Amino acid sequence: MSKKKLKIKKKVLVIFILVLIIIATGIILGLSKTSTKSNQPKEKVSKTTTAENATDKKLKSLNNIDKKLDFFNYDYLERYLNYQKSNSNLSPEEIVVNVNIGLDQPFYENVRETQYPHTSYMIANKYNSLPSTYVPKNLEPISSEFAKTGMQLVNYAREAFEELAQAAKNEGYTIRAMSTYRSYEYQQQLYNRYVASDGQEAADTYSARAGYSEHQTGLAADVDNGKVAYTDFENTEEFTWMQNNAYKYGFILRYPADKVAITGYMPEAWHYRYVGKEIAKTIHDTKMTYEEYYVRYIENKK
Repeated sequence: MSKKKLKIKKKVLVIFILVLIIIATGIILGLSKTSTKSNQPKEKVSKTTTAENATDKKLKSLNNIDKKLDFFNYDYLERYLNYQKSNSNLSPEEIVVNVNIGLDQPFYENVRETQYPHTSYMIANKYNSLPSTYVPKNLEPISSEFAKTGMQLVNYAREAFEELAQAAKNEGYTIRAMSTYRSYEYQQQLYNRYVASDGQEAADTYSARAGYSEHQTGLAADVDNGKVAYTDFENTEEFTWMQNNAYKYGFILRYPADKVAITGYMPEAWHYRYVGKEIAKTIHDTKMTYEEYYVRYIENKK
């Protein structure tokens, strides 16, 4: 073989080897890129992101009211949405307030024990109960000048009621406490008597079940003017006076005529509850029920 041919063969071999090296390098680089891509997070939407998007969509249907209300409860989101379906006439804020009260569920269901016992701002209603053993601290008898014999309230409520009754007397009106603190046992007897007389459905519209009565708190008083039956109190001058002045002494009309759907009780022009002057003024000015005030400003915040 001539030297010329040998050189050509060597040259071809070198070229062939170089080609193989180039091909091998390309394959290695390609595999490396594929491996790197496979180790990177996939650009698919994660389950967490999907859930967040679903929640955002639900909140949007409530006009993102969660960003405007510090009493919005994210645990109640599904309840808000379900309540909205059957109450489309209500604003998102009203929906949140009503569900927080418990109005998306029947009365006396999903009940819990009241959060702040032995305080002026505790609540007792058809969703917040008192233990059968609950007895208010510092019960004191109301002066016989302003009450039937044996009437008691918690000391600061008693003092405020006497101030209220004295102020009314100074203006020529009579405000008399005719039913105040009631024990669990007494309320049970009273309620059972009403049930036997009118049936449970009717009784529930005007009498609290034992453990759910405001009278057990020692902060509530049924009043009259000492002249007509307490059930006719709405038609007296004293009722008008109470409408204009009770809040100044820390008392509110607890069961207004236009709030039956919220309180669960028929109107009681004679039933007043001590909550303190600041709260009473806000409720008087805004025409809220105590339920509405409580879930807005007290629940889980004290």
